[in-house]
Amino acid sequence: MTWTLHPDRALPAEPGLRAIARGILDATEHLPIVSMHGHVDARLLADDLPFTDPASLLVTPDHYLVRMLVSQSTSPGAIRDAGVRSNGSLGVGGANARGDDLPEGDPREIWRRFCAGWPAFRGTPTRFWLEHVLAEVFEAPVPPSLETSDLLYDHVSERLTSAEYRPRALFERFGIERLATTDAASDPLTAHARLADDGWGDRVIPTFRPDDLLEAGRGGWRDRLAELSDASGVDAFGYDGFLAAMRARRDAFVRAGARATDHGHLSADTTRLADADARRLFDLALRGDLGPGDGEALTAHLLFEQAAMSADDGLTMQLHPGVLRSHDRGLAARFGSDLGFDIPVRTEFTRALRPLLEAFGHRDGFRLIVFTVDETTYSRELAPLAGAYPAMRLGAPWWFLDAPDAIRRFREATVETAGLRNTSGFVDDTRAFCSIPARHDLARRADASYLARLVAEHRLGLDEAIDTAIDLAVRLARESYPVPVGAPLTRDSLTPAVAR
Repeated sequence: MTWTLHPDRALPAEPGLRAIARGILDATEHLPIVSMHGHVDARLLADDLPFTDPASLLVTPDHYLVRMLVSQSTSPGAIRDAGVRSNGSLGVGGANARGDDLPEGDPREIWRRFCAGWPAFRGTPTRFWLEHVLAEVFEAPVPPSLETSDLLYDHVSERLTSAEYRPRALFERFGIERLATTDAASDPLTAHARLADDGWGDRVIPTFRPDDLLEAGRGGWRDRLAELSDASGVDAFGYDGFLAAMRARRDAFVRAGARATDHGHLSADTTRLADADARRLFDLALRGDLGPGDGEALTAHLLFEQAAMSADDGLTMQLHPGVLRSHDRGLAARFGSDLGFDIPVRTEFTRALRPLLEAFGHRDGFRLIVFTVDETTYSRELAPLAGAYPAMRLGAPWWFLDAPDAIRRFREATVETAGLRNTSGFVDDTRAFCSIPARHDLARRADASYLARLVAEHRLGLDEAIDTAIDLAVRLARESYPVPVGAPLTRDSLTPAVAR
């Protein structure tokens, strides 16, 4: 038995447009993958151990998949019965934040639940990715269903015993040029050090993520300050010391190969406070005496300070606000904060980013990439801002908007104001390692389809469309995440940023 995918999947249905799109896709389909925003754990590649089973590889790490299966449950009790573990996956026991024991999950049973729920993914990007992973990566003989679940489980399990399916071998097979992880500000980066020792230091790089330190109203903030102090060697229990500790950790990330920072707050506000006001709020936070609105004001100020640091050290600043985390607080308390119940909220950018852009939007060496899940802001706010400030670029549709129609809507809403060169290339934003090539493949197909229409309408020549597709696939990602000023010289810094 064989399961083959249509070579023109996700390309236009109209034959003439499809032929143009196929020609454009032929130029990008086999280019390397530049994955500059993702959440794969660096230890996966540092350890390079065989994957244990299909469920822990393909089901439990993917919150897109989990949230859909959870949405089909009849009650929170059904979620517990499915074995949702503390990180939100359909999984393997453990304890939640309160220390309650969770049920042990049988990987084969988890896989059966996933296969039985396959109809829920019809029309979703998750199905597109999973079909690619199963059929192209694992050469699965049949699509998932309750009837085929054991056959598929045994087939994938057999593949996982082969050295060709260990993480580093798959990394090479996927054609990944560079993979950026996302790491807490106080992370010791030991996995990255091990990778560097093995010659992988310029291929798997960290990203500085300080969110929990910038939100003084978040539980456990003082604990995070202690971790920051230990990691940096600077006492962070004071405003000036905090900023100095942040600079020290950013420098450590730069020396470890980092290209970017990453910031995901509810608001995009970057209003800068007077130094005296910032110190006063920081002191109030240390005492636990922040008043209404004080925490948000301090976060906005500290976000501005992160931009100032990026202007100095050259780390590209990524900003993706506008998500209410852990929407169901009861489930978050029982099962952990990464269950997938993160829901978009209306987000304002024009006024929120004004302080940052007025200060740094024309600064040489500063780069800001803005992502959002609020599509209403594309044409109204984000595209005009990116079309005006040389430091700002638009991030690709991210999270559960990275679907064929969403990518088309993004292009249609932004290109006429911001153009295509003011975007930053595709980011897969995934912790599901095997889905990386599938997500980049989908983006390249969606962009080929969009560009084909411009060619058919005689708005672009075919040669321009192909060159633009290569930009979107690889060049813009390379350009948007340059080596920071003062970073150690590596083999990568000597490699021209041109498509292979």
